[in-house]
Amino acid sequence: MRIPSTPARIPRTSRAPRTSRDPRTPRVPRTAVVALASAVALAALSGCGTSEADSSAGSGGKQVTVRIPDPGNAGVLAAGKKDGSLDKALGKVNAKVAWTGSSGPFEPSAQAMNADQLDVATGSITSGITSLTQTPGFKFFTATAPDGAGEGILARKGSGIDSVKDLVGRKVAVNKGGTGEYLLLKALAEEGIPPDKVERVYLRPDQTASVFNTGKVDAWAVWAAYSVSELGTGKAHFVTDGKTIGSDNYSLTAVRTEFAKQHPEVVKALYRYLHDGSVRQKKDPAAYLNVNTDGGPQALTGKAKSVQIDFIRQGGTVEPVTDQDVARFEEAAEFYAEQKVTRTKVDVAEHILDIGKL
Repeated sequence: MRIPSTPARIPRTSRAPRTSRDPRTPRVPRTAVVALASAVALAALSGCGTSEADSSAGSGGKQVTVRIPDPGNAGVLAAGKKDGSLDKALGKVNAKVAWTGSSGPFEPSAQAMNADQLDVATGSITSGITSLTQTPGFKFFTATAPDGAGEGILARKGSGIDSVKDLVGRKVAVNKGGTGEYLLLKALAEEGIPPDKVERVYLRPDQTASVFNTGKVDAWAVWAAYSVSELGTGKAHFVTDGKTIGSDNYSLTAVRTEFAKQHPEVVKALYRYLHDGSVRQKKDPAAYLNVNTDGGPQALTGKAKSVQIDFIRQGGTVEPVTDQDVARFEEAAEFYAEQKVTRTKVDVAEHILDIGKL
């Protein structure tokens, strides 16, 4: 599928320093990698439920229920679920977690929040921007620095694709309006290559591996949840990565707007737990891997485990959204409008929640 050519890119403004990580990793079961990536981002949350959260009165009355999908086998939320520390932390503000649903892309999570079926979700700013083109019922209240090493454009070794310029005339798999499409367009813009010189093939990331490995697409723009497994085979490599192209693809945590209005103390407590947990995880990553089982498709073993430990140590932590972050969000939104991913520039700043003012 092709998208028409777009105007020349806007010159980049000065940026905040970015986190860099070495992405080379052996193959591990994709379910384990996806679970870990969600955990490192502190759970890409989606799911369903009732409006029980809004019917509760928090510390002044009935206990509040926060709807969060099951976190799987790795990360801060998985550890918090197993040892009860998250419920203990939320219990101080008369709240508890309802573990429902499963992790997934941000777009359906945004729809679930809009429909009062979910209270919290995390995802990339790029997917967040496209979700904001609807009628959003959520706001972003945390930011984690872009993953400069774990996201990028994959090509198979021996394919003859060794640079971004080699993508001209080729097919590249991307997820529409999300990280994959952003990374490809950003890489092409950095090289001054018109977007219509490369064919974008829109695929769900969980359906792309077989298409990529059988040569039905020539490259794959993707993030760590999927790149780790491919790099681990030794048969794929990054043509470019997020750091090289100057990615502004933050990971953000969103909260349903009405939930935040009614239960600000719960949102603050959740932020503190996620922040503090991410700091501890960065210092001792192994404690947050294979939380429930060290075997099976969800587990990380061998060299893959040690590489992921290194990833976490070099990664960002969950922080409040700063003015500097918002400036980079707005730049990403402007880039999306320039590239005609969105019809107009989305005002991201309007949808930021200052955790310090709750």
